Amino acid sequence: MSTHHVHEGHDHAHGENCGHVAVPHGDHTDYVHDGHVHRNHDGHTDECDGGAHTAHEAHDHVHGENCGHVAVPHGDHTDYVHDGHRHARHGDHWDEH
Repeated sequence: MSTHHVHEGHDHAHGENCGHVAVPHGDHTDYVHDGHVHRNHDGHTDECDGGAHTAHEAHDHVHGENCGHVAVPHGDHTDYVHDGHRHARHGDHWDEH
């Protein structure tokens, strides 16, 4: 995570069986909620923005409707959950999110 953005007014506790898509992300788990990606952090919830631009190398699969992966609205684009990562289209390649 590149910056620390606290998600204010977030009273829902994310965790196992909370009803939101859980995605492993480095050393923590992200939870997809209301078009945002959240993570638990020191007793509060942060927005997890994915950090720096990191291309997912050798990603031959094209994500889209009916591709078989969970589609997650995320701001102005859609992420796809694939092999324990969130991928987002960026130009002619896919980024790790």
